[in-house]
Amino acid sequence: MKKSLFIAAALIWAAQAQGQQEMLISQYMFNGLFINPAYAGSHKFAEATALHRTQWTGLDGAPSTQTFGIEGPISNEQMGLGLTVINDRIGDTRQTEVFANWSYHLFLDPQGKTKLSFGLRAGFADYTASLSETNVFDAGDPVFSQNLGNQFVPKFGAGVYLYAERFYAGLSVPTIFAADNNVRFNINEMSDRYFQPHTYLTAGYVFDAGKNLKVKPSFLIRYLNNVPLQADLNCNLLIKDTFWVGVSYRTGDAVIALLEYNILTDFRIGYAYDLTTTEISSYSGGSHEVMLSYKFGKDPVKTKSPRYF
Repeated sequence: MKKSLFIAAALIWAAQAQGQQEMLISQYMFNGLFINPAYAGSHKFAEATALHRTQWTGLDGAPSTQTFGIEGPISNEQMGLGLTVINDRIGDTRQTEVFANWSYHLFLDPQGKTKLSFGLRAGFADYTASLSETNVFDAGDPVFSQNLGNQFVPKFGAGVYLYAERFYAGLSVPTIFAADNNVRFNINEMSDRYFQPHTYLTAGYVFDAGKNLKVKPSFLIRYLNNVPLQADLNCNLLIKDTFWVGVSYRTGDAVIALLEYNILTDFRIGYAYDLTTTEISSYSGGSHEVMLSYKFGKDPVKTKSPRYF
């Protein structure tokens, strides 16, 4: 695969300056399991979600992400189980992750309307890098003379999640520890570890704004040591309990348009378009993200109210 020097520089900048070692998606506010294991089992029904993201369209070697997740409650809703599978490709590097998620839910009021859950996740990542296929000006550069074969890396993460029907708040570190001593994607990396823990703080609330209109403001803050703090500020409108229309602003990165349609009581389909605000906008047509979700379980539960989170 041939790459221009600009593409290589842009991808290295994204991975180092922005610290994008964790998966980046824009529809996380409807797919909390991907950033917080305590989200598993937070609804009365089970749900499966598939998502495809194409980042920076028009750039050869730009990031591409595919995700699949399934989660639901067990033990009279006191616990939750979930599974996530993630495939993330950036240039000549590929990362595939598989995680099992478990959560325990505490009822904070007699009616069981407000809950606090604690979650753990454990799994592994497989890393490969075909550096010898990258086109560089210095053909003798030893950094790009060999490939990184399959590197099996165990990973562990945790999170907490406070939620009610119209409110949620979560704090998570999706990967607290990764046994990644032998993984090297950063050509300047001198430490024993490649992966650095990412911390996520998120919250949202749904307000009534009329007979057929609800408003959901939310935010997500990402923290990574020695990297500028990044925040997503979101506002979504729910029209007739069927259509979601929203906009997000990701500091230092992009403005995002969000659409979602609730098909009957079981299916949801979503779309997000990221318009980057960085210099990459001169070379890329933006980022596209498509999501499809199916919930299953007790029919009376699924028809009571729309899914807010």
